Formats: sequence, C-alpha cells, structure tokens
Amino acid sequence: MREATDMAGPSAARRTDRPVILCTLPMHSQGVALLAPVAELRVAADPSAESLRRALPEADFLVVRSALPHDLLDAPHRLRGIVRHGTGLDMIPVAAATRQGIPVANVPGANAQTVAEYVVGAFFQLARRFAALDATLRRDGWAASRGLSDDAVELAGKTVGVVGVGDIGRRIAGICAAALGMKVLGYQPRSEGFPDHIRSVSLDELLERSDFVTLNCPLTPETRHLIDARGLGLMKRTAFLVNAARGEVVDELALARALREGAIAGAAVDVYATQPLTPSHPFLGLDNILLTPHAASLSQESARRMSVGTARRILQLMRGEPPIDLVNPEVWAAWPYRAPVRLQ
Repeated sequence: MREATDMAGPSAARRTDRPVILCTLPMHSQGVALLAPVAELRVAADPSAESLRRALPEADFLVVRSALPHDLLDAPHRLRGIVRHGTGLDMIPVAAATRQGIPVANVPGANAQTVAEYVVGAFFQLARRFAALDATLRRDGWAASRGLSDDAVELAGKTVGVVGVGDIGRRIAGICAAALGMKVLGYQPRSEGFPDHIRSVSLDELLERSDFVTLNCPLTPETRHLIDARGLGLMKRTAFLVNAARGEVVDELALARALREGAIAGAAVDVYATQPLTPSHPFLGLDNILLTPHAASLSQESARRMSVGTARRILQLMRGEPPIDLVNPEVWAAWPYRAPVRLQ
C-alpha cells in the first residue's frame, strides 16, 4: 500500500497563510494530492495520546486514523472540523466535539468491499485450515498435512449469521448467498427491512442456528460485550466466529475460554479491546483462532477511497460547506467558520 511520505512532521514551521491539517497516521498519496495545494499537512510523530496533544494546538482540521484520547478536546485548540478516515466513530469523542460546535464527518462504505472480502476469506480459512495445512506440510510432511483435512467443511449450504446489517454486513450477505449458496440470517436492532436473501431473526436465534457468525456492528454502549459467555454458549460446537468490528463487541476472556474448551470450533479476530495485541493475551496460546492486526479494512483500493473521501470532506469544510456524511448536523447552524478558507 502506497502512503504519502512527504508530509511535514508536527515540529515543522507553520505556513501562516494556509490551514494546518493534522493526521494521526499518514494518508494515501491520492488524498494528499488533493489537499497539499491548499493546506499544510502534518502527521503526528506517533498516534499516542502525548504526541496528539502536542500537535493539536496548531491544527485547523484533524484527520482520524487511530483512536483519539477521550479528553483530547479538553485542551486548548482551534479545530474547525474532524474527519474520520473510515467509518467507526468510536475513535472520536463525538459528544465533546458536538458540545464545542466542531463538525465531525466520516467516510462510510469506503472500506465495505475490503472488509467483506476479509470476512469471507476468513470463512474459507476456518473451514479449510489453509495456514495450518501449509505449516504442517513444511514441518511434518505430506501425510500429516493431509490428515488436517479430515474435519474440513464446505461453505455451500451452511448458514451464516450477520450481526450488523449495514454496508459491510449486506455485502457479506450478498457474497455468501449469491456466490457460495449459503443461507443468511441477519440481526440488527431497529431493522427497517433486509433484502430478500437475508432473514431477520433475534440475536439468540442467529447464534443458535448459524454455522458461521460475523460481527460487523459499531461499538456502542448497547453492543459492548454483545457476544458474551451466554451468547457463545448458544452457538453450535461446530460453529465459527469472525470479529472484524471492534474488539469490545466480544467478551475476549469468554471467547478464549470457549475456544479452549471446544465450545465453538474456531474464530478469526482482527480487532481487540486493547491494541496492539499484548504478548500475554490469551488468544495467542490457542491454535483454533486466526489473528490479524486490525487489517480487515486495509487494501490499496480501500486506502485510496478512504483517503480521497476524507480529503473531499476537508475541502468542503474549507469552502464553508457542510461536508458529506456530517454526523452531528446540529452544530452546523452555529458553526463560526462559514467564511471559506481561500483555496489557491
């Protein structure tokens, strides 16, 4: 994945005639190309709370690619807007921004295809154990590796349960139903109707009936530990769980216990309650879980889409226009920066 490498660091001298855009992590070069002619782009030295606090006071706009400290906006700043480089708003103290009249926007759907492909790929890996086949063939030989396929299963005809039927969940459901011949169950509170190939059910029924469960819901007070020991206990012993949503949607200790005791067959996890994953994490001692480093949404294509979408929303704010996908529209009427920044 190509990312911009020519952004100035937070200690660079300010060009006083141009607004400063602070990025918590580098953006793809296509987004940088849209912003560089009209603004000074800076990348925090690292995404730590201390680094962000040092860099924030000179920023006019903030691009969020990593979690912000919950109290970041308590310190003096002059932010005109915040844009999430992606979808999940749990990385931003939206309530604090709203109280301070700061517009917050995101780029929903930009990584939906990439995450959907990750989830379906994880289904294949769990069902066929490709990584274990490869490692065992190299280490122990042909016969030992072939023996691992005794428990392999097909996806066709199986039931997939989609928890969170938004952009990502619907893409997963479409791939599973149309391309793989799977039955699809969906759960989402306050659902207003699903496509015909998704049957709406309760969470308990979804967990009880599904052979594969994929979590694609946002992290909210209602979804924290949505999948706990009780929920895992409802699942089939032959079922697999994939979490590409947020780590805290799952009770990690309960999941580790379920995997260790064979209460479910396996899991694939891309997100964790604490990131990076700590060396003592109980997942690391299990051989029936696939672990990836919060990479489900990362591809060359999604990086370009998220970066360009972020840049366009920043440019809208600079022109004094409400950005696409403004998540706190109540601030707009009183936003004090209606006079646009001069775009050279």
